[in-house]
Amino acid sequence: MAVNDGISSLSDHLFGCGMAAYAAAMLGYAAEFAFSRLGTRQTDAEVAAEVPAARAAADRPGVLVGVGTVAGAAGDADPAAPTAADRAREIEAARQRDQAAHTLAAGNDGDLDVPGRARWVGRIAVGLTVLGWALHLASVITRGFAADRVPWGNMYEYSSMISLIAVSTFLGLMIRHNVRWLGVFVMVPTVLYLGFAGTVLYVAPGPLVPALNSYWLKIHVVGAIMASGVFLVSAVTTVLFLVKERWESRLAEVASGRAQASRAMQNRGGIVMRLPSSAALDTLTYRIIAFAFPIWTFAIIAGAIWAEAAWGRYWGWDPKETWSFITWVCYAAYLHARATAGWRGRRAAAISLFAFAALFVDYYVVNLVITGLHSYAGV
Repeated sequence: MAVNDGISSLSDHLFGCGMAAYAAAMLGYAAEFAFSRLGTRQTDAEVAAEVPAARAAADRPGVLVGVGTVAGAAGDADPAAPTAADRAREIEAARQRDQAAHTLAAGNDGDLDVPGRARWVGRIAVGLTVLGWALHLASVITRGFAADRVPWGNMYEYSSMISLIAVSTFLGLMIRHNVRWLGVFVMVPTVLYLGFAGTVLYVAPGPLVPALNSYWLKIHVVGAIMASGVFLVSAVTTVLFLVKERWESRLAEVASGRAQASRAMQNRGGIVMRLPSSAALDTLTYRIIAFAFPIWTFAIIAGAIWAEAAWGRYWGWDPKETWSFITWVCYAAYLHARATAGWRGRRAAAISLFAFAALFVDYYVVNLVITGLHSYAGV
């Protein structure tokens, strides 16, 4: 069937409008962070009195440098400097206290006293995100009508769908948790991803190549798209965890008197201070990956069945198959390490990022650089 040029043009315009709404939402989320920074400047002592790490450190007065020195002068305690083990215990106690006291909804290190205009800007940003999502969805649907097929037959369409799933995941999390703080961090890669898809990867709608003309395209590729979009959000939360974990370590050092508070800490501002605890981010990442992993597993199984129907074998270690399996192994290792070995924190985050890097190679490097049986979707 011939391509409907009118509907195709409408799809492209909807794509551009959706991307513009996403970009406006991204600026709105960033503005909410900026307005939330307004506040009075604090001293190091005031910072140490408010942060969760300081509250945990206060439970161990013998470890604090200042307290230990005074007590030593009175002959009541050992004035020796705290050891590395003491510091590690302080930081771990801070994280455990933070996990118990602050949920994903709290964020802001428990400080929810955000200026009213910042809250309104954040709500407008959410509205723009929903508007962008609706326009984006309409773009995908109209492109399917224009080509008279499913709208994920090439890399441009695949990238657009991944972005749509990533935004859908964020909005789904918004329904269950107050995770508006995550908006800017999801919108940035989404806008960049769509910009790359709409320029470098864009192709006009057309019929499917014969290799893709199968009902398995509606099964195998849908699973891969859904899992990839959700994994994108897990990569974002993993990076946020690493940043927040480093921040909390710094707070523990400030609380114990071994470091000076930064200007962001003194101003009670900065993006990092507005995030929930590292423990909450770590748990969120685990739940997102645990949700996406079975979908990715299903996609691989469906792809193997499709391969047997198309090529007469279930598995042949084609580059796409190999990297899909590597990605599966990496995410399986992450879940296994969390469930059995109790790995949390930086070690689990490293596995998560390595798995997402493998997913990136599976999609971009294999499709654009390496030649294989799957090199037929074009750009």
